[in-house]
Amino acid sequence: MAAKAKPNPIPSVWARQQSEPDQPTLSRAVIVREAIAMLDAEGIEALSMRKLGARLNAGATSLYRHVATKDELMELAVDEVAAEIHVPPSDSPDWRAAVTEAAASFRATALRHPWLSSVLGQAGLAYLGPNLMAFTERLAALFTAIGFPEPSGAIDAVLSYTIGMSSTEAAWLTTVARSGETEAEFINRLLPAAQQAAAGHDHLSGAYTDAVAATTDPAAVRDDKFAYALEIVLDGLAMKLSD
Repeated sequence: MAAKAKPNPIPSVWARQQSEPDQPTLSRAVIVREAIAMLDAEGIEALSMRKLGARLNAGATSLYRHVATKDELMELAVDEVAAEIHVPPSDSPDWRAAVTEAAASFRATALRHPWLSSVLGQAGLAYLGPNLMAFTERLAALFTAIGFPEPSGAIDAVLSYTIGMSSTEAAWLTTVARSGETEAEFINRLLPAAQQAAAGHDHLSGAYTDAVAATTDPAAVRDDKFAYALEIVLDGLAMKLSD
């Protein structure tokens, strides 16, 4: 009788036992912190186990005792930065203000770590990490207290908007940073070409004419855009609550 094949391992760092360290100064926490520093400074494309080992003065074999693959490393990095996201307590008196605060905290975290939004859910079973589990639990408690007995749909609506906007905004800011210019300088240089491309398109022409104001305080304009569309999402949730 043929031996029963062993099931494939679950593709998540949270589903396997951590190895004992072979270097006292090298730990999973140290590796993840350095990986996040690389990701923040250089982006996902620049991160490799070889480069990370060189920064830590450790061979790749030493890293692999703690983190088996780059995907596992990304999973750990996502969970680590998730600890920075603040969710107000479920008994907050103003639910719209509480949800707005949570969304704003997520956005701020995603802009500090521009790679975050684009990799959420891509690296293994990322949501098994302790910080992401705690974040999701706090959101579930908040939305249940708001009045959603099955809160996942409302949470998905807010997170889908927030992740989408944050991803686009982070990509824009990364492009600006690579130019070596300030955001206002970059917009000023780009605007004439954008206005020319929009010529003949009535609605777009007006939008790009109005965009001149964005060169004064681009960050404030981005803040206003995020807040305005989030209010629309919250209006929809409020209507759902009143059904």
